[in-house]
Amino acid sequence: MASGGGAEAVRSPLLERNAAAEEDGWLNKVIDVDEAKDQILFALPMILTNVSYYFIPLVSVMFAGHLGELQLAGSNLANSWAAVSGYALMVGLSGCLETLCGQGFGAKLYRMLGVYLQASCIITIIFTIIISVLWWYSDIVLTLLHQDPQIAKAAGLYLKYLIPGLLAYGFLQNILRFLQTQCVVLPLVVCSLVPLALHIGITYALVHWTGLGYRGAPLATSISLWISVIMLGLYVLKAKKFEQTWEGFTLESLGHVFTNLKIALPSAAMVCLEYWAFEILVLLAGLMPNSEVTTSLVAMCVNTEAIAYMIAYGLSAAASTRVSNELGAGNPNQAKRAMAVTLKLTILLALLVVSALSIGHNLWAGSFSDSPVIIDAFASMTPLLVASISCDFVQGILSGVARGCGWQHLAVFINLGTFYFIGMPIAGLLGFKFKLHAKGLWIGLICGLAVQMIGLLLLTKFTKWTRIELSQSQDASAKTVEDV
Repeated sequence: MASGGGAEAVRSPLLERNAAAEEDGWLNKVIDVDEAKDQILFALPMILTNVSYYFIPLVSVMFAGHLGELQLAGSNLANSWAAVSGYALMVGLSGCLETLCGQGFGAKLYRMLGVYLQASCIITIIFTIIISVLWWYSDIVLTLLHQDPQIAKAAGLYLKYLIPGLLAYGFLQNILRFLQTQCVVLPLVVCSLVPLALHIGITYALVHWTGLGYRGAPLATSISLWISVIMLGLYVLKAKKFEQTWEGFTLESLGHVFTNLKIALPSAAMVCLEYWAFEILVLLAGLMPNSEVTTSLVAMCVNTEAIAYMIAYGLSAAASTRVSNELGAGNPNQAKRAMAVTLKLTILLALLVVSALSIGHNLWAGSFSDSPVIIDAFASMTPLLVASISCDFVQGILSGVARGCGWQHLAVFINLGTFYFIGMPIAGLLGFKFKLHAKGLWIGLICGLAVQMIGLLLLTKFTKWTRIELSQSQDASAKTVEDV
């Protein structure tokens, strides 16, 4: 991470590698050790940051759940609905900055990073207004989706107090991408762990020391997310290293909203299509015989997959940043080389994770449930989880490469086809027609993930690695025009 002002302050250490080092040692014949080390040092802070932001809303649910069974059910339903309809969308929309800021940084068009960030924040405001209306009337929507009316009402109340936090979460994702694409990651850990630590105290105080009670839990989430936004915002404004990438607020950003949208919308669709597929599995499980056991089992598998993916997320971010920076700098071969290193690291990481799961699946299942029936059922699902996690790790890296290259408009069709024309139909057929129940649902998911992985591999193999047009004028376009 660079320090100081001027042009020297914004150079990426990942772009300044000594190629002579590749001949040293047998290990370099297997993997570029320097590249691997830099990617690991990049990925670890990203993992910690992601985990911290995952736990902020979860802590609120834990506090709300101790107020009673209705509050537990309502807060859990609200948190799931918030993730499906809001948080996933915000993460996806911010993906446009992985392309624009990443390649802009590599191309040394430093001032454009701040312009793109502001344009993305404008998009965030627009979509926050739309989603806020949905959340405000979510009790009605959830009742129409055949949820228990009392639980739906409790969830609706919870979501109303999450609305201020939705805007903060969107801004947060944009600032994270702005910093990530400049290889600034260590401050992200501080600006996520500190709000998480404060969040525990804030939630306890609002729930137990004020008259808010149940409403205090989601309000605490909103407050803690805004604390993180303020911390990151002040860091960007005050640190000298951002003198060239942040020149202050400008109306020029209005001219780049459409540019961002052309990448943000397919990027959001990429994330949401995959996220919704997992939620559909839980809903399908609820329609099966012995639905309580089946739903709990599938939900445990979904949560396990999500937690495992948090580990892979750091390398996915590293792949996106390395590829976008190198393409922006005009080094497509180096971008491909960086991707190869990330894939090798991912395979190693996947082996470690699935090995740990295979050995400790009973212990892990026991953290979710005390029921011997569910623990035994989870043990039988473990081989399928091993397969799905392995595919998910690899596709996560390839999705990061797609974001770095600006291929979201192509990858979204891969996600649509593999999950909704292959994975979900097979899941329904095996789960209901062939009565494989939870195993059938998960086999369908594996089929979707496997074909998605193959599709993304073919995309990276046969699509030209080009950089997008990056201009410092208001006529900047996100159309690929130049082979590099």
